[in-house]
Amino acid sequence: MSKRNFTNLAYDSSDELVYSRAKYPINLSNGMSIGGGTLYPEINFTLPPMPIEESTMPEILGIYKDIIEGICKRAKELSVPGFVAEIETLPPMTENPKWGFEVCKTVVDVIKEHEAKHGIKAAVRITPNDIREGPQLVHMWRGSEWERMLETFEGCAKAGASFLAIESVGGKEIHDEAVISCDLAKSLFALAVLGCKDMNKLWDEIVAIADKTGAIASGDTACGFGNTAMVLAEKNYIPKVFAATIRVMTAVRSLVAFECGARGPHKDCGYEGVYIKAITGTPISTEGRVAACAHLSPVGNVAVCMADLWSNESVQHIKLLGGMAPTVSFEQLAYDCRMLNEGSARGKETALLLRDLCADSDSRLDPQAYVLRPDVVFEISKQLVETDGYYNRTKAAAKLAIEAMREGSESGRLTLSEREKGWLDILTSQLDELPDDEAEFVESMLPECDKKILARYDLA
Repeated sequence: MSKRNFTNLAYDSSDELVYSRAKYPINLSNGMSIGGGTLYPEINFTLPPMPIEESTMPEILGIYKDIIEGICKRAKELSVPGFVAEIETLPPMTENPKWGFEVCKTVVDVIKEHEAKHGIKAAVRITPNDIREGPQLVHMWRGSEWERMLETFEGCAKAGASFLAIESVGGKEIHDEAVISCDLAKSLFALAVLGCKDMNKLWDEIVAIADKTGAIASGDTACGFGNTAMVLAEKNYIPKVFAATIRVMTAVRSLVAFECGARGPHKDCGYEGVYIKAITGTPISTEGRVAACAHLSPVGNVAVCMADLWSNESVQHIKLLGGMAPTVSFEQLAYDCRMLNEGSARGKETALLLRDLCADSDSRLDPQAYVLRPDVVFEISKQLVETDGYYNRTKAAAKLAIEAMREGSESGRLTLSEREKGWLDILTSQLDELPDDEAEFVESMLPECDKKILARYDLA
């Protein structure tokens, strides 16, 4: 299958970048149209702390059944027009694919039952945990880790999952080092060279599985890259402008899934999805304020501006005063969606007003929120697609992000401390030192990286 090449934006204006509407909606057989004008909640849930082994699987399946029963019941009570349930398999469920299949089938069967009895509309997204990490890993694209991960995708698709997604980790070992040392060159190598190489291999396989099973290849997130930087910036371990720059750079890597044939909706924890939507026109899932159950962030409101699914990240099945946490989290998402859908129903001007209020309330206070503004996303994306090659495009993403933050600071639209402004100059200097030629860049980076890690990507 030939790769798609995105050289133009899917939209003509930033005013077209608005929640619940995508140029190419995903239409499901149950009548849900993601990106077709209705913002749906996407609920992500997980187990309470407990061992995951053969002997506990009956209990685990019972917990997943209880979780989705509670969500379906609340969906009916709140007249929710539809929702997506995301299952992120825990590592043992990918290492033992049969367990992942059973969990997926349990959730799918409950949804089907509620659809038949009560007309509930829902779909399941399966996100196998990427187990290609650790000192025992020999190679990224062969061996038991690779095979079991692909087996989990296919088995869960056959068990009824509508969407296939992943938070892939290609290049993460090197990128973790880059983030800690604020090394833009090493980050670029991890994302544009290792990451994009891995994305091409992996997403060719995922798209083939989707085509074979009738599922939809939805998207990949750079959670382990951009969100790692965001969490460290939130703790003041690294500059916020560095984390914001990384966020924009990750869009190039995540776009590879769509070059390979992914159709969306892009997964929630990839905040770079706003760039994916601007470039491809596919719907996206995003997470913001309701994701505080999993992690804190500076982007609680701006994240919803372009969402087609509104998600909570992942919440454990624990008891709160209001009920079990997944049901509580689902209710929060449902009310957000209800309010935003009411805005859409009152016309484009009201929808844009709500969108801009969400953007303006966050974007002035943190550069990581600023680079998610629809107008900033549109301008960066427009220039990004004019650059060819993963290396040059990712380098351009960094340059454009830095320029946007600098312009925002100078115009008063973005508040930056003197320390953060100084880091814009440092990052610019790092970029200026990088060669134009990718082969020269790769050659210079190889000695900086562990040969054992490089061998996993056939680079040593």
